[in-house]
Amino acid sequence: MSGSLWLKPPTTSPPLPSPPRPLRQEPPPAPVGHRTPGTASASVSGAPSAAPPATAADPLDELALRLDAFVAAAVHPDEIAALLEADGMTDDHIRLAYGRNDSFALAEDLYARGERRHPEPPRPEPRAPGRLAGLGGCLLRGLVFALPGLAHLLAGPLLAGAPGPYGLPSGTLPLLAGAVTGWVWNQALSHRAHTWLGLGDRAAAARALLTGAPAGALAGTAVAVAAARDGELPAALFAAGQSLYLAAATVLLVLGRERALLAALSPLLGALPALRWDLPDPLRVALPAVSLTAACLVAARTLRPGAARGAAGRGGPPLAASVPYGLFGLGSGVLVLHAGLGDSLAAGTGAVIALTLSMGPAEWLLHRFRGGSLARLRTLTTARAFRRAVTGTLLGCLGGYLTALLALTVAATLLWPGTPWPTPDRLLTLLLIGTVLWLGLLLQAFGAVLGAATVCLLAAAAQTLQPAAGPLAAGGAAAVLAVLSHVLLVRPTAHRA
Repeated sequence: MSGSLWLKPPTTSPPLPSPPRPLRQEPPPAPVGHRTPGTASASVSGAPSAAPPATAADPLDELALRLDAFVAAAVHPDEIAALLEADGMTDDHIRLAYGRNDSFALAEDLYARGERRHPEPPRPEPRAPGRLAGLGGCLLRGLVFALPGLAHLLAGPLLAGAPGPYGLPSGTLPLLAGAVTGWVWNQALSHRAHTWLGLGDRAAAARALLTGAPAGALAGTAVAVAAARDGELPAALFAAGQSLYLAAATVLLVLGRERALLAALSPLLGALPALRWDLPDPLRVALPAVSLTAACLVAARTLRPGAARGAAGRGGPPLAASVPYGLFGLGSGVLVLHAGLGDSLAAGTGAVIALTLSMGPAEWLLHRFRGGSLARLRTLTTARAFRRAVTGTLLGCLGGYLTALLALTVAATLLWPGTPWPTPDRLLTLLLIGTVLWLGLLLQAFGAVLGAATVCLLAAAAQTLQPAAGPLAAGGAAAVLAVLSHVLLVRPTAHRA
């Protein structure tokens, strides 16, 4: 798994007006025999005559008119205050231009003036172009998440050696340590970059990636080297390349260059014959090296706007806001590793492949849930009807994801050589872990990432301390996340952009 599935709600807001300027009023026509003030003539009294003062329009009326659509759809004045502050309106400007103390007072006035209404439901879009493109894009992301696994297939014989710690094959520990470090770092980094993209500053997002991606690659390499033991130097070198790839993949996925990443990974398709036949060692080294080089070059080319432009003048989103996303990456990554390790590495291979490929359908179903919920928010008129509709949509999307995960597990077991059929206990654990991942991603998409991260970390810690408690830990985490998701998402305010 590489990159990020961090999703952000679409945000559209009307532009705010600039500070109002005094209206220029044309002087009234002077009567016959009368001259305008400022000329050499004077009035009868000897004082210069003056035109009556003009009355300017109330700037608050103009602002209310421009924000009418947003104010009408707002459910609380704080939404309007957030829009005003996000556009850079300071309290000084508000006092000068609108005669209110701050953004909250101005928002309350706008909210009181506006009429509550929702926009009409949008017309259905053409089925073929929009929906197929969305599904195709998500499936493409799932494919690029899974293709790097072919590099591990190629490098497997090169990393063989004496068993490592905890009875794992040689080189497993540095590879896992580097991968988990990359997942944690890049999940937090992708959130920060997506925040900049949400603010409409793509160059700032590129600058964040330009600084954070190399740092993440160095961190993953350092952790992998520190975890390596005697005789595991080849594994540490492979882990360094893995960390570099995760950094490049994060850049390309965040900036929407999935097709470029897929092209960079295409040399790894040469590993498919290794499923049946042995390949020469130079070819096993060359194919991953070519893909890694191509991914890094494409990422560097994509980041050129960030390198060409200087630092932004405004402060970015706080760094602390990205920490929960990294913690969620840690918890979910450890759960996936447990699904792959378990009591048999051969049996775990199919589980990891299925979970990785399922991230494509998972992302598409997340978008489907959001779109369906917004449609019901516009059409339903009672809170009870909305709760029932959202509950049904949530169950349907979760069921669709688990069905896709089960189908991918069967396909991976049939196609990957040497993979035994999963036992009922192992299959149940896999489906529970899939439930935890999908519900965690759903909560993350709606801003409740801290709760999702906490539950995933507790489940991962329980499974690490007591591997036999895998189904119990995953089942408990799935139940808690299901309750949290239902409590949060049946509220109409949770679906407001």
